[in-house]
Amino acid sequence: MTNMAVREIKNIYLRKLTEYALITGSILIMVVGIYFFKFPNNFSFGGVTGFSPVVSRLTGWSASNFTSVVNTGLLVLGFLFLGTDVGVKTVYATLVMTLGLTALEYWCPLSGPLTGEPLLELVFAIFCPGFGSAVLFNIGASSGGTDIIAMILKKHTSMNIGTALLLVDVASVAMAFFVFGPTTGLFSVLGLIAKSLVIDNVIESINMCKCFNIVCDDPQPICDFIIYELNHSATVYKAEGAFTHHSKYVVMTTMKRSQALRLRNFIHRTQPSAFIMISNSSEIIGKGFLTI
Repeated sequence: MTNMAVREIKNIYLRKLTEYALITGSILIMVVGIYFFKFPNNFSFGGVTGFSPVVSRLTGWSASNFTSVVNTGLLVLGFLFLGTDVGVKTVYATLVMTLGLTALEYWCPLSGPLTGEPLLELVFAIFCPGFGSAVLFNIGASSGGTDIIAMILKKHTSMNIGTALLLVDVASVAMAFFVFGPTTGLFSVLGLIAKSLVIDNVIESINMCKCFNIVCDDPQPICDFIIYELNHSATVYKAEGAFTHHSKYVVMTTMKRSQALRLRNFIHRTQPSAFIMISNSSEIIGKGFLTI
């Protein structure tokens, strides 16, 4: 086996290890938000964990146990209807969430909310699961639960999946009004609205890139820095000044924000007369970025 093949195998394993470390961290953040802030306050929004407080109040069954059992049941259902399409990442994420909730209930039993500030706890009940979900979606994974229902509906029916999942969330919020009263119900409505905003904004922030259009006289030093120092590529094309009619070059490239700062400083040092246009983009599709 050549050294190049060995390095490629190592890179594959490193990527997989990083991916599963992100899944584990994201699920644990979700578990903390759900167990310490969502369940004690009976906030009922978002998938299986949205129904858990309602079922817990009506039956006396702990919200953590209900979530674990339903997620496991949905995982089995996924294997029955989807086979291997259910995905290794979804199986792993479901198991981590089940074990996490069970462990916290055993080691850190709660008799009520952590504080007397429900609005403060609602913020954490929204942000922790929302942040975790955003990271999972961004790497092509999910936390299981109602996501498995969505996968089944997508494969076997022509039903609008987004509408179906929204109806599930709305149903849990509506039940909160009847079971816990208008205060908790209104908090749940607020949580349902804010959750989608948090997920969208976190994903956008994670994927945020800087797009450069650099008008300069000598593009070679800039391109060398982009290729050899930042490990990116660029597109160079000729241009002409509209007023002076002098020949110019335009270097177009895209990179992460930390790299963008290094490129900007390099250009200021080496070609201070260059004209730089920098814009934000949260969706770049192509080699080195997102795939279609």
